[in-house]
Amino acid sequence: MNQEFAKIEKRVRIQLSHELNCDPDDFLKEENVITTPIVHEGRRRFSDQAYFLQMATFGGNAVISANEALHPWLYEWVKDKKGFWLFEQHNFFELETQLRKHGFKMAQTHHMFLPDPGPSDMNTDLQIKWLEQEDISQYYGKPEFSNALCDKFYPQRPDVLAVVALDRDVIMGMAGCSADAPKMWQIGIDVLPAYRGRGIAKILVSLLKDEVFRRGALPYYGTSLSNLASWKTALACGFIPTWIEVESREIEDHNFV
Repeated sequence: MNQEFAKIEKRVRIQLSHELNCDPDDFLKEENVITTPIVHEGRRRFSDQAYFLQMATFGGNAVISANEALHPWLYEWVKDKKGFWLFEQHNFFELETQLRKHGFKMAQTHHMFLPDPGPSDMNTDLQIKWLEQEDISQYYGKPEFSNALCDKFYPQRPDVLAVVALDRDVIMGMAGCSADAPKMWQIGIDVLPAYRGRGIAKILVSLLKDEVFRRGALPYYGTSLSNLASWKTALACGFIPTWIEVESREIEDHNFV
């Protein structure tokens, strides 16, 4: 790991320490760490409330922030287990079973990437257009851009920048980023089906990554385990798999078994 990437990773450990109520170095320990949830002012604002359970790993141990009602069971559950294995399906099933006793279930696992800090120096002959925050609202609610943009404007984590590739007046693809934290912007990408397979995703994500760096923020990228197309884009653009995070969500129908 080069020194510049190590600095970036440390910034993320500090960010996640706000969200999981731990010390940044807790992610480097051998043993698993269990904490109590809080709502920290410096968190990424995905929720106004603390999660009933949230957990993350950088590939070694796991840090778990959970309601105290879960703590006795969690201490037994993590005993003698490598933290990163807790994110496997057979362990998730045990956790899901326990959560359902309290009216919660597991949400999607987020596989998160950080960029190689070097510039990509991406050159392209594509017709490119940049969209600032005030230009983005016209594209909300359009399903073809559901990964590049949020579904609507969220003042707590606004979409702040996007870049599109045009075929004359037709948008072929769009990469956008939301300011999940003031200096930590998450990138998403959509390419319309008719234009896929041309390397447009790589070009747009690389351009946006470089511009986010130029604006003094840290670009990051997230996807699910099974979205191989998204994984390939991230890797092609110099993003490095760095951590995994997951949280619980409340079961809407409480008539569960």
